[in-house]
Parts: sequence; C-alpha cells; structure tokens
Amino acid sequence: MVKTIETDVVVIGAGITAAMFVERLAETTDAAITVVEAGNKIFNLQDRAAHRERYLKYRENPWPGDHIRGQSAAGILSRSMSVGGLAMHWGGVTPRFTPEDFRVNSLYGVGYDWPLSYDELDPYYQEAEERMGVAGEQGPAEYDPRAADYPLPPLPLSYNLGRLKEWAEKSGIPFWRTPVAKLSQPYRGRNVCMRCDTCNICPTGAKYSPDFSFQKLLESGRIELHSRTLVRKLVLQKDSDVIDHAVALDRDHPDDAVHYRAKTFVVAAGYCWSPHLLLLSANSRYPDGLANRTGNVGKYVTGHRAINNFVEVPEKLFPGVYIEDSLLSKRFQVKESDKYVRHDLRIWESDYARKARLRDDSGDLLLGDAIMDDWRQRSTKGVAQLRAYYDVIPAKESSLTLESSNKNPWGDPLPQINFVDSDWTRDLREHTESSIQHTFDEIVRAGGGKLLKVLPFKDHDHPCGGCRMGTNAETSVVDPFGRTHDHENLWVVGTPNMVSSGCNNGTLTFAALALRSAAALEESLH
Repeated sequence: MVKTIETDVVVIGAGITAAMFVERLAETTDAAITVVEAGNKIFNLQDRAAHRERYLKYRENPWPGDHIRGQSAAGILSRSMSVGGLAMHWGGVTPRFTPEDFRVNSLYGVGYDWPLSYDELDPYYQEAEERMGVAGEQGPAEYDPRAADYPLPPLPLSYNLGRLKEWAEKSGIPFWRTPVAKLSQPYRGRNVCMRCDTCNICPTGAKYSPDFSFQKLLESGRIELHSRTLVRKLVLQKDSDVIDHAVALDRDHPDDAVHYRAKTFVVAAGYCWSPHLLLLSANSRYPDGLANRTGNVGKYVTGHRAINNFVEVPEKLFPGVYIEDSLLSKRFQVKESDKYVRHDLRIWESDYARKARLRDDSGDLLLGDAIMDDWRQRSTKGVAQLRAYYDVIPAKESSLTLESSNKNPWGDPLPQINFVDSDWTRDLREHTESSIQHTFDEIVRAGGGKLLKVLPFKDHDHPCGGCRMGTNAETSVVDPFGRTHDHENLWVVGTPNMVSSGCNNGTLTFAALALRSAAALEESLH
C-alpha cells in the first residue's frame, strides 16, 4: 500500500539548514511546506538538565535516540540524525567567512572563486545571526567587516580570557570575542547563558538549536513535520527532467511506502546525505544519479585541518570558569603575500597538564600530601590552548560514492567518503603548518611562557561540499542560489553548496546560503 502526500514544497532533512530555510519561506510565502526527517523528533528542553547530569557523571550520550541504527557511512561523519541534526549539540560558534574566502583564485591563483561575493552574502549573514540570536564583538573592520551590528552584545569576558587576551596581544596580533549563538540577554523567548560549560547539551535553552524554530513553526501551523521518515529516492516525471515525487519509508511502518508529491523539492540533508540521495535516485536517463549529468555530485568534499598548541603562560588562571568560550583573530585571513597561507586563530583557557596526577614528570609515584603539593605547584601558572584552522583546497577526487557492499537495513547502499588532497593542498601543507607554528612561537615569545605540546589535527573538521555551486554546469551541481542545473524544481541547499571550507567554522555561512536560497525560491512561488 502506498500513501501519497501532496504539498507545495517538500524539504528533505531537518537540521539547521532546513530550519533557516523553512523559517524564512514560511514567513514570506503562503506555500504549504512539508519537512521530512529520517531521525526522531527530540523536543526535550525540560529533560536536558537530567541528561546533562548523566553525561557529566557517566559520559552517556546526552541525546538518546539521536541516530538511526545501520544508517551511517564509512569516512568522516557524525552519526547524529534527528530533527535539529548536528546543531542540537553544536558548540554554537558563529564566525563569518571573510571577503577573501570567496575569491582565493583571483587573489592567490589557487583554489576556486565562489559565484558570489561577501557583500552579496552579508545581509543573509545578518539575518542568520538575528534568527539564531548571535552575541558578538566587532573585530577590526579590516579583518572582520560587517554592515550592521551583532544582534546581541558579547557574553561577559571571563577572568581567564581577559588575562589571556592581554598575554596574546603582546605579540601585536589583535584578538576579540568569538561570536556565538548563545544569549547574553533574553531573546525570542530563550534564556540567558548561565555558563554551564556543556554547550553540547545546553540545559537552559540559551544556545540556539533548530528545535526552537521547528516548534514555533509547528505551533503556528505553518509547516508539517514528518519525523522517522527516510526519503530513499527522487523520481522524475515521465519523459521529463522535473521531479515528480519522493519515495520514502515510514520507519514505524516500513512495509508501506510513502510518496511525496510537490511542485518543489529541497534537499537540505547535509554534506553527506544530500549527495547520497541524488546518487540513490539514479535511473535509466540519469544512470549516475540525479543532478549528476556532468559527474560532480559527491565531488569536491573538503573541510579544515588544524594545528593545536598547549602553552604554559606566566599567569595564574582558574580552569573551569567557562572553558567553552574563546578568543578569535582573523589577522591571518587577509592577503599579505602571493604565497597562499590563510588561517584563523583561536585561544581558550585549558586544564591541560593541570589536573591532579599520581605520577610526577619523572614517573615517580605521588601519594598523600605529595599529590596536593604537586598539584598546587603546577597550578601557579595557567595553560592556554592555541588553535588555527586552515583552508584545505578541495580536489574533485575528494568524494562521496555509494558502497554497494554496505547497505542499510532497508537495502540502500550507504556512502563511502574519501578525502583526497588537491595538488595545491599537498604543495602548500608543509609551508602552511610551519607558518602557523611560527606564529604560535611568536605569541609565546612575546607574551612569555613555555610550549607544552603540539597537536596536529590530521582529519577534516567541518566537512562540506558534495553539491557545489557555480555558474558553469560542467564544474558544479547547483547554480549560485542552490537550484540544480539539471532539474528546474530540485534544489540542494546549505553545506553541500560550499565551494571551499574557508578558515572558520562554516555553520553560519551555510545557514546564510540557505536563507539566500529561500529568498530566491520565494520569487518563483509568488
């Protein structure tokens, strides 16, 4: 038996991209909108204090039921899949990209330019910040441009970060507060941040998460939300490139197919599951998958690499005041030379090498008062964590493919994700990482202190790409607004559209892209 649901717009996925997209579309159009999410609906603010307590005591997953058994991928991927997606337990960090991120090829002769400029995205950055409730401090305009103020003032500066800011700026590098989607004052019915220091499960609702948006939309009656429903393929109209319907599976009634018919289909399922769905939707006319006439679906996946230093500083700090908070500098994201080296800078307080221990540096056993004496002696100086994300220029060979030998419980091939460095990245990696380490060394030299540990980050953080945007269908999957080149009523929005990973956390950027896509779709719906 097939159940058919008809609507105007079907949005596949219910993470932060979908939340931004749907929230705007619901406000600016009268379209009937149905959101379809494979994972569970976890609207449990009232339970989060208890989940947080068990997480702190026993390191339990604070989001029980946030994944689907058997629905995973080989490669770098969080298994989290629920209404709200990864942004249910993100850190809430919301820096913007800088103007240079959008034109690295024009400036440096490496990588790829985006088909839009920073100025074009600026109003959507602002809109995303206002919808989330971002608290931030304006950095120097030459490094951190913006057309309007942050919606909220920054969170109070902790004693530890205040001391670390003074220490780091002796190097001549300016630092300012990292912008965050955590409230410094009441906003849109949410509470002020209480510095609980478990941002992966915020018990107060101070940190933005997509469940807030979806709950309000459901209460207003502007959307339908179908959770626990896995979309398995998109089907074309006969003898047409237009999408006719989506074939889905209700996990509570897996033997009964569900068909979603709509005028417009929007895939907002993240960098992994968005291209995965297009590849699963292969047919006789598109044997390599929908929107994949030129073979770019699942290609150019990328992310950040990072270098971490843990440094002893000549300041007494008190770890645990608010260890999630940090300082930011974009000083090294502007063009200074023809050699492509770009990275951010972040500083946190740290308790590295400052916890109680049972053996001293020589390996001798510590007992009784010796444990406390050792701990007190090591606590006379604090520790800072310095970290830099640098851009990994994507290669087409860096890709997501279907692994026919690995299937989910319903028989669908699962993704295989393989990150491959481009020639540019391979050629620049040693120079980039040595330049970052030189900068860290200069900060330590100027402020005083001692390097304790260097910790390279070998994997890719904040992965993106897979359905990248462009004006040329030969090298991209979607146009600059997220509409696929091959199918006029099919959009892919958010993370997969990103041309590069930039030098900062990407969440705010793909949220802004989703809002820009929604604005473009509005015009065709009116």
